[in-house]
Amino acid sequence: MRRKLQVPAAFFLAALCGQAARLSPPAEQAFAGYIASLEARLAVQHAAPDTYLAAVTTPEVERQLLLGGVRIEPVNGGTWQVGSSLMHHWRAAAFVPGVNPEEMLALLCDSNHLSRYYAPQVMSSRALAVNGKTGSLIRFKKQKVVTVVLDAEFEGENGLTGEGRGFSISRSTHIWQVDDAGTPREHRRPEGDDDGFLWHLNSYWSFAETLGGLFIECEAVSLTRDVPLGLGWLINPIIQSLPRESLEFTLKATKNALLANARKEAQDDRSN
Repeated sequence: MRRKLQVPAAFFLAALCGQAARLSPPAEQAFAGYIASLEARLAVQHAAPDTYLAAVTTPEVERQLLLGGVRIEPVNGGTWQVGSSLMHHWRAAAFVPGVNPEEMLALLCDSNHLSRYYAPQVMSSRALAVNGKTGSLIRFKKQKVVTVVLDAEFEGENGLTGEGRGFSISRSTHIWQVDDAGTPREHRRPEGDDDGFLWHLNSYWSFAETLGGLFIECEAVSLTRDVPLGLGWLINPIIQSLPRESLEFTLKATKNALLANARKEAQDDRSN
C-alpha cells in the first residue's frame, strides 16, 4: 500500500506568513460600507423591546439558552470574499442567570482588567481615549497552529437604553501585528502591511434582562487577508473556523466572568 506523504502544517503556514499581504482601499471601503449598514440595522433593532436581540427570536432558541446552551450562527454566510480580502460576520448568544444589565456593562467597560476575564486570548489591556471617546489598547494572542500577537486600539460606545436593556460597541481604529513579542527585538509591523491575520475587528453587544437573569448577544465583524493560491486546502478551514471559535470563546468567557463576579458579590454580602 502506498504511504501518504505527511508534510507538517507549520511548513505551509510558514509559507503563508512569508507572503506578506496589504490592505487595499477597496477592501477598506467595503468594510466601512458593511459596518454602516450593520449599525443602521442595529439602531432599528434596538428601537423596540421585541427586536432588541437578533438571535433570540423563537421560543425554541430562548429555551435552549435558558437551559445553558450557547447559540453560535453565521451572518450572511459567515465568511465571504471582498476583493483580495475576506469579511467575517458571526453572532453568538447565551443566558446568564442572576445578572443584571448594569453588571454586564461594568464588565465590558473594565478596560484595564480584560486579561483577567479573557486570557489567554487577551494578554494585556488598558483604557485610553480614542477620537475623543472612551477606548482601549489590547494585546491579543491568536493561536491556530501558529501564534500571532496583535496590538489593537478600539473606540467604545455603550449605555443602558432603559427597561433592562443595554449595548456596547467596540470599533477597531488601529491593529498592528507584533513580531518577537516580549523580547528586546519586539516591534510592530506597518499597519495594513503584514501577514493579514486581522486588519479590522468590530464587536457589537446587546443584552436584555429577563426573569432570573440576562440574555447576552455579540456580533463580531472582522476583515482579514485572502488565502494565497495553492494553500486554500490547508488555510481555508483555519480562516473559516477562527472567527467563530474566537467569538465562542469571548461569549463563554464573558458569561463565566459575570457568574464569577456575581458569586463574589454574594459572598461579600454574606460576610458583611
